[in-house]
Amino acid sequence: MADTGSKREAGGAGSDELSQRVKRVKTDSENGAGDVKEHESEKILSEFTTTSVLSDSAREKNIFIHGKLADQEAVVILEKTPIREDTLAELFSGSKLKLEMRNDIYSTYWLQAPPQLNDIKTTVVCPATEKHVKKYQRQESFLVEETGKDYQSITLPYIQKQSFSVQWVHNILEKKAEADRIVYEDPDPAVGFVLLPDFKWDQKQVDNLYLIAIAHQRDIKSLRDLTSEHLPLLQNIFHKGKEAILQRYNLPASKLRVYLHYQPSYYHLHVHFTKLGYEAPGCGVERAHLLADVIQNLQSDAQFYKTRTLYFPLRADDGLLSKFKEAGRL
Repeated sequence: MADTGSKREAGGAGSDELSQRVKRVKTDSENGAGDVKEHESEKILSEFTTTSVLSDSAREKNIFIHGKLADQEAVVILEKTPIREDTLAELFSGSKLKLEMRNDIYSTYWLQAPPQLNDIKTTVVCPATEKHVKKYQRQESFLVEETGKDYQSITLPYIQKQSFSVQWVHNILEKKAEADRIVYEDPDPAVGFVLLPDFKWDQKQVDNLYLIAIAHQRDIKSLRDLTSEHLPLLQNIFHKGKEAILQRYNLPASKLRVYLHYQPSYYHLHVHFTKLGYEAPGCGVERAHLLADVIQNLQSDAQFYKTRTLYFPLRADDGLLSKFKEAGRL
């Protein structure tokens, strides 16, 4: 129920010291590494041994690697960061060029950029479960057709049986973790939320802006739970989230894509805010539901998402896909 993007999900394993130390490591201290000593951060990957490459993308310039870190299973995600306009002068003046080919007016080079402009955004998941490993492994996907009855008889029992953990979400809401990363908060228990950067965003430019709004309400698992009673919450997230992004990043609402995933990668209501034009993982029509459309649908029909047939992709190894096959729905 997740794409290959670098994101957290339900089903975390363990909370020992190594887990708390390594799963928070980022190449940029602004991305949640404030509670990790710098010299400890620098040494973590020196202990990593590669088992296999789970997947890679030349287009998105990332690679997902399975291995071991201090004798524990781990997944390391390496991602080249975008070239920023404000670094171009330094890039041109401080780089070394090696000629590869010249033909008439065309020439190509290998450019060695200064170290400070050649960062690789790194995410570490440790200890990683089998679920994490499968999540990042390249696999075939299938489009599932889920009726309201399918949700009640197939999907909901599966979710309840799996008992997916969202403790890391509660840690954020309770300020036990990532408090320094919160961009905006409305503390109201009914309509409030926290807004913070998604781990896929390096926060160095707005071209690939990606933030997540996490609702304070804890009893809303997904789109399926929403009714007209939740309209004040959804409208509050929609309007105040856009206002906060305008004030903090000078990005107007007309340049934002605001949406929910179904199926979500974790079962606690959250809303995605990305820059329009940035093809974020999971923003396609198979999974993304614009929040503006969700609000209008619930205004027209209070039980819209209780009965509506929804479509979503599942990977070949997803346990929910097996349940749909067993029920003869695929």
